Amino acid sequence: LKPTRSQCRKMLAMDQGAVEEWLSEFKTLPETAISSYAASLKDKTSLVPALYKVIRESQSELLEPVCHQLFEFYRSGEAGLRRFTLQFLPELIWCCLSLAASRDLHRSGCIEALLLGIYNLEIVDKDGQSKVLTFTVPSLSKPSVYHEPSTIGSLALTEGALAKHGLSRVVFSGPHPQRETFTAQNRFEVLTFLLLCYNAALSYMSTTSLQSLCQLSSRISTCGYPRQHVRKYKGINTRMSVSSEFLVQLITGIYYALYNGEADMASKALDDVLYRAQLELYPEALLVGTSLFIYLQ
Repeated sequence: LKPTRSQCRKMLAMDQGAVEEWLSEFKTLPETAISSYAASLKDKTSLVPALYKVIRESQSELLEPVCHQLFEFYRSGEAGLRRFTLQFLPELIWCCLSLAASRDLHRSGCIEALLLGIYNLEIVDKDGQSKVLTFTVPSLSKPSVYHEPSTIGSLALTEGALAKHGLSRVVFSGPHPQRETFTAQNRFEVLTFLLLCYNAALSYMSTTSLQSLCQLSSRISTCGYPRQHVRKYKGINTRMSVSSEFLVQLITGIYYALYNGEADMASKALDDVLYRAQLELYPEALLVGTSLFIYLQ
């Protein structure tokens, strides 16, 4: 049964009340109580769905104060509050891209400001220096849980020869420049880095957030293409440009969702991202997505 008009109004009033209470209580919170407050947010079961509704309704008068408070959460440095903001990232990215595609730049302003604020906080370390993300390539010259350099002498590789091949560090992200506004040139550079931050915290993300990520993946991959009608996605039907690196980050999140309760949505999302990667002939996204697809067979 569909809810009556009066029931809908009552539900909207309850959602608005939950958001307004959330907006007011943090302003008066002493700094010593921030950690306990962050831990208590998971008990506010009506808050997260209400915030999703505000973000999806770009004309909501609560959108701007909500975006401002989510940024304050992230700027606080408290891990729990940062994760609380991060869970909305897929939905914020979709709203940002869909509003930009519809040329509704006025209503996307506060969302873009929030995304840029998070980006500018993440690209620097605690000392304000540009952050560079690296990984170390393993070397046979250094012992590990799998081998001792001295035990592979029979392979005609002496310890002295192995020592010449020291550990090497490979940069996979950074340094990134500060951004004050979104442009057609930097949009996906910023959004790809934000998805990298989101993927680093995937184990803390809620079911709703993972579902939002899968929806983002499917919608951005199919909008404006024949598959949009197959998937029956309504709303915007403008083709959105994407980068290969952005699709790779989407696939990373989809991979986690596949094995954490969202197998159906994640499978469709992976299929849609591969569909778009094939249309664009993006080798990196095709390689990662096809590898995952074959693994699932």
